[in-house]
Amino acid sequence: MLDDTDRRLLRHLLADPSASTAEIADRAGVAAATAWRRLERMTEQGIIRAQEAVIDWRAMGYEVEVALRFTLDKTAPRAFDDFITAARSVPEVLAIETFLGRVDLRLIVIARDMAHYQEIYRDRILTLPHIADIEALMLISTLKDAEALPV
Repeated sequence: MLDDTDRRLLRHLLADPSASTAEIADRAGVAAATAWRRLERMTEQGIIRAQEAVIDWRAMGYEVEVALRFTLDKTAPRAFDDFITAARSVPEVLAIETFLGRVDLRLIVIARDMAHYQEIYRDRILTLPHIADIEALMLISTLKDAEALPV
């Protein structure tokens, strides 16, 4: 499992993912070789999955975010597979999530403005297969957006 040094390294990596291993090591108070070895081990163990760029889609002109909750017509044997395959082809879909319960799936969709969203909704979303019901939830504000666990 993780010890205090591992947790310190992870905290500094999360705080500044663009920092070099030497910078993370310095901030965590360990040698660069130790930091490299431990970060490599945590990557091999799947604790660190990736270091990625996080793009602010609002800065790129996308002002509208809508969560669409779907219930599918499950009388079709491949309803989930067909729906997911088709939804993946919609470029404005940021996330596809499946659920247990009344709602089967949720798509997170972005658009430049409401007119663009209406176009996406009419031309791409409503044409997805096996839809029995849709509920739209428009994002007003994000109060917390963290993927990091407290380490």
